[in-house]
Amino acid sequence: MRQATLIYNPLAGPANLSATIELVADFWRARGWRVAIRATRAPGHAQQLAHAAAAAGHALVLAAGGDGTLGEAANGLVGTDTVLAPLPVGTGNSFGKELRLPRPGLLARHKLLHAAEALAAGRVQQMDLGYTCPVEGENGRFWLLWTGIGVDAILVDEMEPRPKLLKRIGAPGYALQALTQVPKLHFMHATVTIDGQDYSGDYVLILISNCRLYGGGEILLSPQAHLDDGLFEVWLLQGDSVLDTFVHLANLLRGQHVARDAAQRVNGRHVYVQTKPTMPCQTDGDRAGHTPLRVEIRPRAVRMLIPDTAPSDLFSLPGTPLSSVR
Repeated sequence: MRQATLIYNPLAGPANLSATIELVADFWRARGWRVAIRATRAPGHAQQLAHAAAAAGHALVLAAGGDGTLGEAANGLVGTDTVLAPLPVGTGNSFGKELRLPRPGLLARHKLLHAAEALAAGRVQQMDLGYTCPVEGENGRFWLLWTGIGVDAILVDEMEPRPKLLKRIGAPGYALQALTQVPKLHFMHATVTIDGQDYSGDYVLILISNCRLYGGGEILLSPQAHLDDGLFEVWLLQGDSVLDTFVHLANLLRGQHVARDAAQRVNGRHVYVQTKPTMPCQTDGDRAGHTPLRVEIRPRAVRMLIPDTAPSDLFSLPGTPLSSVR
């Protein structure tokens, strides 16, 4: 019998999540999997649990939580053959939206079972990961979605960890809290070296993206991106004021950033960022040190179970059926 570990964050999603998690485990058991359920106890615990599952020979790790829980699990599975399956139950769930997975809510907990069904009908893909490493001696970290330097990282630095009530409100709660932080925003002069080519200027945000969506999955940032092409989409948003920041935000929300001269996109594999002053960095919505830093693409670094709800062109290469996983 194939073995799986179901990792879940008990602080994510609706109350009494554990009962729904047990139903999801039963769903996989009915399909021939021996499933062990493990709850996270602290930040970083999902990485430890995923690594232990792979070391024990488990073929599948299901990660139920937000983008943070999924990212931790991915860090624990890099370099292994164990497949990672996302079950979105957090408040942001940008990756779940990328895959168009059903997401549970207070009145729709059954949607987590619908997500499990979509995963069971999906395919296994080799997915790229980003790797960000602050230059001055700090440990690096793999990530799924993006690294941001500038206004979004300042907000993460000031707002996380967020009160649970605001997290449950979702995007409106985030927006309200973010508005209170506007006076703390500051900007940078940066030199960004992408595959040996320098780009210098005043920027409100430098965003190194591995996916299509941004901003909790509400913004279509890079419509043509593939998750297995070995390339970042690096967005350089020029400006030096709060007004410039809101202009960029409006363009992003309307999908008009692609045609704006002040929003430059460059594809690349290796990125080095130097700023004045020193700026914070975020990866997938979590704090990730400060500049200067290096960012690299790690092609096909993790095996990911992609549901049948995902866009058919999200990956450039064909996947394999879950039945092939042993």
